[in-house]
Amino acid sequence: MKKVRYCYLFRIQYLGFRYSGWQKQPGQKTIEGMLTKTLKFVLPNKDFKILSTSRTDAKVSALDAAFELFLNDSPIADSQAFLSLFNTNLPPDIRILSMTEVDDSFNIIQHGKEKEYVYLFSYGEKNHPFCAPFMANIIDDLNIELMTEAAPIFMGMHNFKAYTARPRINSQLVRAITSCEIVENKVLEASFFPEKSYALIVTGQGFMRYQIRMIMGALIQLGRGELSISDIRESLTDSNKIAISFVAPGSGLQLNTLEFIRT
Repeated sequence: MKKVRYCYLFRIQYLGFRYSGWQKQPGQKTIEGMLTKTLKFVLPNKDFKILSTSRTDAKVSALDAAFELFLNDSPIADSQAFLSLFNTNLPPDIRILSMTEVDDSFNIIQHGKEKEYVYLFSYGEKNHPFCAPFMANIIDDLNIELMTEAAPIFMGMHNFKAYTARPRINSQLVRAITSCEIVENKVLEASFFPEKSYALIVTGQGFMRYQIRMIMGALIQLGRGELSISDIRESLTDSNKIAISFVAPGSGLQLNTLEFIRT
C-alpha cells in the first residue's frame, strides 16, 4: 500500500557560529543534524525526512531560512502545539518562526527563490569579542569608498568561476545577481558593536558555494590595495586569469530574506 505523505514548510532562524554549516556531517554539529535530532524526540516512532533550500557554510547564520518536513502516514494534528514543542526542545540558537502545510505541487528545491544575503564587517580596530558571531573584523585599514564604488560591478549576468571553490564539471558558473551594494550597517545593532560597521547586501536567485564570501573577499582585497577595479571586472569574464585568494570568514554572513516564487 502506498504511504500517505504530509508536507510542511518551516521558516527558521539560527545563529551559525557554533555549527559546521547546515548539512549533516559525521562527527560534526550542524543545523540539519540538530533539527533531525530534535524531530526524532518530538515525533517519536515517526517516519520523516527534511530538505532545505539553502546549505549554509560553517558559522553562517540565517534570519530567514526554510526547510521542508515530509511526514509519512499521519499528519500533525495541532500545528501551534507542535511549533511550541519543537521550539522548546531546540537549542536557544535555533528558532522556528512558522510552519505551513503545503501540497505536492510545492518543491522547496525547484521553485524559484529570491535570496538576500548580508555580510557584516568592520575594519581598522579590534572589535569587542561579543561581535565575533555576527561580524567579520578586518584589522587592516580599508578603502571603503573604493569598495563601495566597486560592489555594483557584480550586478547582472557574469561568469563567477573565480568565485567558488572546486566547481564541478556540470556546475552552472554563469549566474545573475540582482543587486549588490555596500552600505552602513543597519541590519543588526548592538551596544557592543563598533561605532561604525558595514553591510555588503547581495540579492539573487541562486549562489554557489563560497560565492558571497569570495565576493566579499575580493572587495576586501580591493580595499587593501591588492586588487584594482579593473581586476574585479576581469575576474567576471569567461577568459579571466585573476585569482581571488581570500574567502571572507563565514561568521559575517547571514541569509537575510528568502522569498519563494510560485508559478
